[in-house]
Amino acid sequence: MHDIKVFGIGFHKTGTSSLSVALTYLGYKVMGYFGVDDPDIKYNVYKQAESYVNRYDAFQDNPWPIIYKEMDQKFPGNKFILTERPTEQWIISTVDHFSTSSSPLHEWIYGIGFPKGNEALWIKRYEDHNQEVREYFKDRPDDLLIMDFSRGEGWEKLCPFLNKKILKSKFPHFNKKVDIGKKPKDRTLLHRAYYKFRRKFGGLDA
Repeated sequence: MHDIKVFGIGFHKTGTSSLSVALTYLGYKVMGYFGVDDPDIKYNVYKQAESYVNRYDAFQDNPWPIIYKEMDQKFPGNKFILTERPTEQWIISTVDHFSTSSSPLHEWIYGIGFPKGNEALWIKRYEDHNQEVREYFKDRPDDLLIMDFSRGEGWEKLCPFLNKKILKSKFPHFNKKVDIGKKPKDRTLLHRAYYKFRRKFGGLDA
């Protein structure tokens, strides 16, 4: 187990899969999303999150971005990574992936649980979150790393932030170009490959 935990606090569809795989390569035991179908997630989230923090080294995907302040206060001295991508790319990817499929987790985060037809609402929540994170860490630059994988950022930013030797291998842009120009069948096969990887290396919420 690592003494310093790493919290990925970027919203879904910002490279969370890539971050998870990269952290796994660096030796972290990574925990992903949880509470998607829990109708009481906003009440249960903190207790569940604390139990995972005691068992894993790194965390990413929802609801971790929503509770980053509480995690920072409860577990001080850790690192945070904000993954982001241009808003237009993000909303296209999000609508393509979730469409009109709702969940209690998304209802809690956005107020309305699906993005199609509610793009403005989801965009505002996304952009507000990114700005709030910047504001929260504005006096703590050593604790926050902002990464945009769509710009090709990778090991050269991530490794120094985590005090790791920069890897020479290709950075795992796991779902690069998956969201646009791919047929649903292709996306399904790639997601299956990702979850197979996660089961092999651990950190998948059963």
